[in-house]
This record gives sequence, structure tokens and C-alpha cells, in this order.
Amino acid sequence: MASTVAVENLNPKVLKCEYAVRGEIVIHAQRLQQQLQTQPGSLPFDEILYCNIGNPQSLGQQPVTFFREVLALCDHPYLLQRDEIKSLFSADSISRAKQILALIPGKATGAYSHSQGIKGLRDTIAAGITSRDGFPANADDIFLTDGASPGVHLMMQLLIRNEKDGILVPIPQYPLYSASIALHGGALVPYYLNESTGWGLEISDVKKQLEDARSKGIDVRALVVINPGNPTGQVLAEENQYDIVKFCKNEGLVLLADEVYQENIYVDNKKFHSFKKIVRSLGYGEEDLPLVSYQSVSKGYYGECGKRGGYMEITGFSAPVREQIYKIASVNLCSNISGQILASLIMNPPKAGDESYASYKAEKDGIIASLTRRAKVRRSLEDAFNKLDGITCNEAEGAMYLFPQLSLPQKAIEAAKVANKAPDAFYALCLLESTGIVVVPGSGFGQVPGTWHFRCTILPQEEKIPAIISRFKVFHEAFMVEYHE
Repeated sequence: MASTVAVENLNPKVLKCEYAVRGEIVIHAQRLQQQLQTQPGSLPFDEILYCNIGNPQSLGQQPVTFFREVLALCDHPYLLQRDEIKSLFSADSISRAKQILALIPGKATGAYSHSQGIKGLRDTIAAGITSRDGFPANADDIFLTDGASPGVHLMMQLLIRNEKDGILVPIPQYPLYSASIALHGGALVPYYLNESTGWGLEISDVKKQLEDARSKGIDVRALVVINPGNPTGQVLAEENQYDIVKFCKNEGLVLLADEVYQENIYVDNKKFHSFKKIVRSLGYGEEDLPLVSYQSVSKGYYGECGKRGGYMEITGFSAPVREQIYKIASVNLCSNISGQILASLIMNPPKAGDESYASYKAEKDGIIASLTRRAKVRRSLEDAFNKLDGITCNEAEGAMYLFPQLSLPQKAIEAAKVANKAPDAFYALCLLESTGIVVVPGSGFGQVPGTWHFRCTILPQEEKIPAIISRFKVFHEAFMVEYHE
């Protein structure tokens, strides 16, 4: 009997969904990595260089000791009863673990929590937001999530009723947004960042795209802003943020603010300002603008991607709507407790006078210094890309990526068509097979039609960046010769 499940009878929304960051190129890279392990010397390179994803600890970044000590003690509280504990753990990590365990039902990280997350941890996060922004935050507005992604899915599930509901999304965008909109059956309404002005967000273009969508019968529900930008690395100017908030208020849009790279800014003339701060600075209150702000433990100086911790802060929603948000969150019972603890720790790290403060500050400063050096080394990558025929690259002000544009010969575009691939995906695949360098084709993020890009992270170890530049240069020059008109 034939299988009752086939691709042809799967949910079409699933088939429409794509996620390039973990797509074809990365899957092929993993196969090549296995080949290198089983057949050393069988490929023209000796290692795979993953430049495709912001995954700091996989590329050598060490976790912060204080965070891990607290997690260890919370996960195995029996250690707190041992006499030798004081010689193995700092006094403040011991006291913090005891404080956190007192907040958890049964003092067990294996227990379910409240569906929004442990109340005391949300109190800590709200206090951290208040300190950051200078405006009060409320623990009841905080939903702890397994990274930022579930919060994005939750809001798409809430807002999208059918294919006529649209979400304004920056292009290029992080493909979580296009994937989530597709899964929930909505319409992605693109607004294009201006590459010629360093990936600027221009309200006039957003308004044009909004009006065009409405003229086609699309009910646009929300505007997504990613700041600092992914994959483009731009940091919004404060005045630009004021304009965005006013635009959302005037047009009746929910503002979805992806702020997970808020601690990854590398230029002196830009500073992170949360949209919550901007909203409150304008004097807008709960009745004026629905805002959802996302944060994650995966980025910043902590880089705890695998721990899956994060939160969303929701403001400006009525009580009946908040009840529906809570209902959706409760379907998943709760986010993982280790991630909840980490989310609270990043918003309340050791302070001056605490036993761990000196080592914590040294570790944090060391990680940030390394990221800053790599961000400066990114200039080497930018310069190397810009010196190559057929590549231009804007400066990355923040986040963890570069997003160069490719000007490919027509012969290469035709070869990609024969291979049934987007031209930049064809280029990325050739790059991988020749050098072992893994990048993500720009077609997975969206781009102005007729342009081609790729995303490359700045996270590889500093000592490996010269080799990446050298390999890339040799490949690109050979590729351009091979496909020369």
C-alpha cells in the first residue's frame, strides 16, 4: 500500500516556507564535513569554515563563568549542600542561585513554570529594562520564550487571519519573518532598505509599499523593524526611530521590534535606543501604540544560542487581546527554565562590589574586545570584497554580518538557470565546493529584484580571517574568469 503521506498532500503553507540560514548550502556543507572526516584529503580544502550563522560558541567564544555557575547550581541544587562548594563557586553565584531557586516551583529547573515565565525572573528583566531605558517596565508585560523566534511566531499567529492580512517586512530580512508569515498563511509586504545609503530605512518607501498593499486589498497589520539590522548590519539613527514610531501610530500598525543585536554595535557615532524608549520619549502611552520588543540570550557578548532563552515585552494591547496572547503562550506550557534563568542573568549581571564582578567584567570586556577587533577586521573583509571585480560591500555598523552585492556575468546567471538555482545560490555553492567557506545566498533574505548578494558573518576566529580572505579572493577571481562573457 502506498504511503498516505506525500509531499503532494502536505500543508501547502509548509511547502511555501523557506529558511535559507539552515538551507541547501549548509546541508551540503555538513555532508562535505563528514567526507573530510571519513576521507581526509579528498577535497581541495581541509576544513569547513562556517560563515553562515551567528553562532558564537561554535566558533570558539567561551561562555561567561558567572552565568554558567548559577545555571549549574540551579540545575543541581544538591551542590549547595556540599561543604566544598565555597571553594568551587563564587559567593555571589551561590547566593544568586539560592535566590532563583526560591522563585521556582519545587526549587527544580525540571518543573513547569507560569506560561509567561517565572514571575521573579520577569521582575528582574523588567527592572533591567527600566534601568536601560529610563522608563518603567512591568513584569506582566514580559513573556519568556525559547529564544526570540517563538515570540515572533506567536505574534504572527495572533495577527494573521488569512492571506489578505499583511506584515511589512524589511528587505533584506532575517528569513524567520518570511518563514513565519508563510506558515501562518499571511502576505509579506516588502519595504526595501536603501543599499546606496548604507541600508537606510526610508519612511517614504514604507508608506508607498503600505499604500500599494492596501490598494490590492491587503489589510496590513504590523511593521517589522530589525535594529541593528540582520543581514545588513545598519544601526538606526534615533531620529529615524522617532519617524518610524509616529508612522506606526498614524497608520494603526503594530510595531514588531527585533532588538536581539542591541549589544553588538561597533561604530562610535551610533548608539542603541530601544523602541520602547522612543515610544515613551514621545509621550505615547498604553492607548497609543501596540509594541512588541524582542531580546535573546543568543547574541550580545553572551552568545548562548543553544540555551534558547529570550523574551518579548508587549505594551499597548488591550486586556482582552492580552488574554489571547497568554492563551497562545499557555498552549506550549512554558519556555525552558535554563533559558529563563539566563534571560534574567543578562539583564542583571554582577555589579561592582560583588565577588564575581572583576572576573565577569574581564570576561565580558574580553569578548566585546574580540568582537570589536573582528568588527574592525571586517574592514579587511569589506576592503577585500570591494577590491574584487563584481563585488561591492557596505560598512556593517552592528550585528554580526556583512551583506556584499554580487554583479555576476550573464554566463554565470545562465549556468545558474540550467542548474535550477538562484544566481547567488549557485555562486555560494561553487564557493563552498572550491574553498569550504559557507555563506548564505542573498536570495534567502530577499533583495531588490535583479540584484544578488550573500551574507557572511564576522564571527570566525580572528586568526582565520586572513585565510578566508585569501581563499575567497582566489575563488572569486577564478569564477569571474570562468564565466567571463
